[in-house]
Amino acid sequence: MTDKPAIPELPDHLSLDPRSPHFNSEVLEHGVGIRFNGVEKTNVEEYSVSEGWIRVAAGRSRDRFGNPMTIKLKGVVEPYYEQAAAPGDEPAAD
Repeated sequence: MTDKPAIPELPDHLSLDPRSPHFNSEVLEHGVGIRFNGVEKTNVEEYSVSEGWIRVAAGRSRDRFGNPMTIKLKGVVEPYYEQAAAPGDEPAAD
C-alpha cells in the first residue's frame, strides 16, 4: 500500500504572493485551477470565493516595487485541484 498525503481543502481566499496572509504553500503544491464565470483562467494571482472576485495581472505593467500590477474582476469563482497524472501512474504499454 502506498500512503498518499491527504489533499487539503481549498480555502475561501488564496494568494500566490508569499508575503500575503492568504498564501498557503500546502494547497498550491497540489496545483489549483480557477474557473471564473465558467471560463478557465490561468493568470489568477489571488481569489476570494465568498466575495466573488479574482485578481489578474494587468499585462506587463509593474508597480514601483517590481510586482505585477493587478486588476480585480468580480464574478463567480470556482477553484479546483488540477489532477495531473504522475509519471509512475501511467499504464504499462504491451
